[in-house]
Amino acid sequence: MKDYKKRMVKAIEYIDHHIDTELTLEKVSEIAAYSPFHFHRIFRLITQETIQQYIIRKRIEKSAFYLAVKKDLTIKDIYLLAGFSSHSAFHKTFKKHYGRSPSEFRNLAPEKFHKIQLKQSKNGQVDTVFQQYICTIENLLNWTEMNLKIKVTTLPEMNLAAVMSLGIANVEPSYNILMNWAKGKKLFPKENVKMISVYHDSFKVTPPDKVRIHACMLLDAKLQKQEGEVFSETVGSGKFIIGSGEFTLADFEQCWVSLFLWMNENRYSVRKAFPFEIYHTNFKEHPEGKMVVDFCIPVS
Repeated sequence: MKDYKKRMVKAIEYIDHHIDTELTLEKVSEIAAYSPFHFHRIFRLITQETIQQYIIRKRIEKSAFYLAVKKDLTIKDIYLLAGFSSHSAFHKTFKKHYGRSPSEFRNLAPEKFHKIQLKQSKNGQVDTVFQQYICTIENLLNWTEMNLKIKVTTLPEMNLAAVMSLGIANVEPSYNILMNWAKGKKLFPKENVKMISVYHDSFKVTPPDKVRIHACMLLDAKLQKQEGEVFSETVGSGKFIIGSGEFTLADFEQCWVSLFLWMNENRYSVRKAFPFEIYHTNFKEHPEGKMVVDFCIPVS
C-alpha cells in the first residue's frame, strides 16, 4: 500500500514540474516504475481521474490563474507555459472546462478575485463565476490591520519531511502519517517543533477536493531518502510576505484573502514558489481551537 503511494508522489511531482512539456502515459509510468497498464489503474484509484484528465485539469487551472493575475502575459505566452501546443487546442479545451473562451475569462476576471467556482447550470453547461469578497476592500484592509501582523522579510532555506494529500479532507490523515513517522524517528514530540502546510495548488482555481497540499515538518537537515509516504521537500530561501496571528481554522480563508489583498495594494508580485503556513502552536490544545500561525507568500 505504502509503496504505490510513494511511486505516485514521484509521478505527480514529475507531472507538475514538466507541465509545459509533452507528457505521455509511457513516460510518467516509467517515472513511477510501473507498466503503463498498472500505472493507469493505480493513478485513477488515488486521484479519481485518469492521467490525461489530471494533466489537462492542471494545465487549464494554471492557465486560468495566469489569465486572471498575470495581465502582462499574452494568451500565447500562457498557453505555452501551460503546455498547450496551439491556440486552437487551448481555446477548445479551456472553453469546455470553464464555459468561456480564454479572452472572455480574462476580461471577466477582476484584478483581486477571491476564487473561481464552477457551477452546473440546468442544461449541463459549466459556467464560471468569480466569487467576490464578502466585505468591501476597505473593510478587508481594516480587518487585516486589526488581526494580522504583517512583515516582508527574507527566510532561509527550509528542509522539510512531507506527506502529500490530494483534497482538503485528506490533510489531517496526512499529518497523522507524518506524526507517526516522526515519533518513530524520535523527532516528535519535542519542544518548538514546527509543522508547515505547503500549497501546491491555488484554491482560486482548483476545487477543494483536488487541491494538492503537503503536510510537512521542519527538519534540522535534509531527509536523504523517501521513507514510505514521507519524502523530502525544500522551501527555497527568498523574500516573503508573512502575516502572523492567532486564529481558528475557520479564519484561514479570510487570512489568505486579506494577505493577498495587502500584497496587491502594496504592489508586490507573487514569486514562482509555493505559499505555506507555519504552525507555532496546536489548535487541539487551545480551549477555543486557536493556534498561532504564519501565512507566507513568496514575493519579488
